[in-house]
Amino acid sequence: QVQLVESGGGLVQAGGSLRLSCEASKSTFSINSMGWYRQNPGKQRELVATITSGGSTNYADSVKGRFTISRDNAKNTMYLEMNSLKPEDTAVYYCRATTGRLNYISWGQGTQVTVSS
Repeated sequence: QVQLVESGGGLVQAGGSLRLSCEASKSTFSINSMGWYRQNPGKQRELVATITSGGSTNYADSVKGRFTISRDNAKNTMYLEMNSLKPEDTAVYYCRATTGRLNYISWGQGTQVTVSS
């Protein structure tokens, strides 16, 4: 498995911006896809955005046009640029990665994002 550490969360006013980072440890398995998920207390975890090793991206409809996912394979780091933030974006954001031929799933511990109105 791979260890994932998120950073960059915090408190921001509606309309503001934040950039989240997820750094992955070195492992014997190649990192395939990576993604960001978010979850509020009492609610189900939802997909925010994903990116493959080749750079193909996918976004939830709720964040299209506002969020941008990217990755730096040389640094084993993934980013989520969040713009025009809304109170509905408030959640714990989790980094996810799949590795190896069987797409083993690894999760980070999460970083809190709070958007005030």
